[in-house]
Amino acid sequence: MEAKRALRRGQQARRRRDNIIAATALVVALALAGVLQATVFASNPTAEQYAAVQAGLGSPSASASASATPSAAATNAPGIPAASTAAGKTFTGSLVLNTGTVGVQIDGTKAPQAAAVFKSLADKGTLKGRVCHRLTTSSTASILQCGAEDATGKSDPTYTWGPLENTPADQKYPAGTIAVARTSNNAYGNGQQFFIAYKDSTFPNDSAGGYTVVGHVTSGLDVITKIAAAGVAPGGSSADDGSPVTPVTIDSFTLN
Repeated sequence: MEAKRALRRGQQARRRRDNIIAATALVVALALAGVLQATVFASNPTAEQYAAVQAGLGSPSASASASATPSAAATNAPGIPAASTAAGKTFTGSLVLNTGTVGVQIDGTKAPQAAAVFKSLADKGTLKGRVCHRLTTSSTASILQCGAEDATGKSDPTYTWGPLENTPADQKYPAGTIAVARTSNNAYGNGQQFFIAYKDSTFPNDSAGGYTVVGHVTSGLDVITKIAAAGVAPGGSSADDGSPVTPVTIDSFTLN
């Protein structure tokens, strides 16, 4: 009898131990699941964040491969000219594309920082030989984007500046507008690229805002419309957004 009672006590002890182990495992599994779920959802964008990212798609970007950097430091890179060098001044000059001359005027009153940058680039001849790598031909967005180092849209990552200036409140860029391309969602993501609207265009603001309007075309807009008429080369992001069929090079860019 004593042996039977000892056997039953042993069996009961094992069941209690097994129950404790099972309960502990369940608690650990639930806790782990909660941690994983919290981690996954914390890393997913909210609806508002996703909408902000989507708003930047199709807008003029300073680089085809540039990533969004909304938390970038609000400072200019070394070597960026001071806004004071252009404040209150108006510069006129020409942009020669494939031997066709486009007259331009740059406004240092409404966009002093941008005007200082492009006056400096013109004086140094930095943009000579650069390309116009992007053409859009949709009914709402018709621009030629220029100033890239090559046809991929490459930009100098060490030449970045801000802030945004003279951005259209209605998000509309009339034909002849010259505006600064930038990295999406970054008010200090301006660089050496710019775009010219050859027809009235609309670009939605992204999380940083709009695009700095630095000036306008005074003559020769037909040089760009002829380039646009040849269309977008196959292989772009869409049928109306990609490299122009006619390769475009900046022969010169001068401002006085």
